[in-house]
Amino acid sequence: MTYTLVADGSADKILVPILTWSLRQYTSDPISEQWADFSRIPRQRDLVSRLRTALDLYPCDVLFIHRDAEAQPHSWRRNEIDHALRDFPIIYVPVVPVRMSEAWLLLYESPIRAAAGNPNGKDDLGLPHVSSIEAIADPKKVLHSALVAASGLNLRRRSKFPVQQRVHLIPNHIEDYQRLHSLPAFQRLQDDIRSALRALVDRW
Repeated sequence: MTYTLVADGSADKILVPILTWSLRQYTSDPISEQWADFSRIPRQRDLVSRLRTALDLYPCDVLFIHRDAEAQPHSWRRNEIDHALRDFPIIYVPVVPVRMSEAWLLLYESPIRAAAGNPNGKDDLGLPHVSSIEAIADPKKVLHSALVAASGLNLRRRSKFPVQQRVHLIPNHIEDYQRLHSLPAFQRLQDDIRSALRALVDRW
């Protein structure tokens, strides 16, 4: 089975390991993952154009469409995706974290420390409790601050710390995303993945 992820931006590539792990919970079929890289093609004017281009360049069995909820209701983003794909004969799954995808990594203190290059550090990272994860206004800022704190570097060296690069290393240190099941947005994603896999079996 091949899937393609269409995301809001390059930073959201961190969702690929989460999606692959999720799929493996429900199917034993081999999984091939693709991230739709729009950096080398002309900017697409709207979501429909982005999706059409993604399907042309990255054909797949299941299409994952990421849209951060940010200030919009979760249902609004899902409706936006449904509307954009109404004329596409493709099985698809909306991926709509509350606020931003970085929120889902805030539950993983040890991987954050490892990605920061200081796995045995003891500095407080200021990570939120799981119950408040989906209420954080700017998860990206919180995650970046946690990585910098985890590095253990002094103030002078912190200014050169490649925080954007280190964010992408966090999933390398996560083997199990089970704890994300406590988040309603992640639960909805799992339900949608199961539905997509059933539809895929019916189509085959």
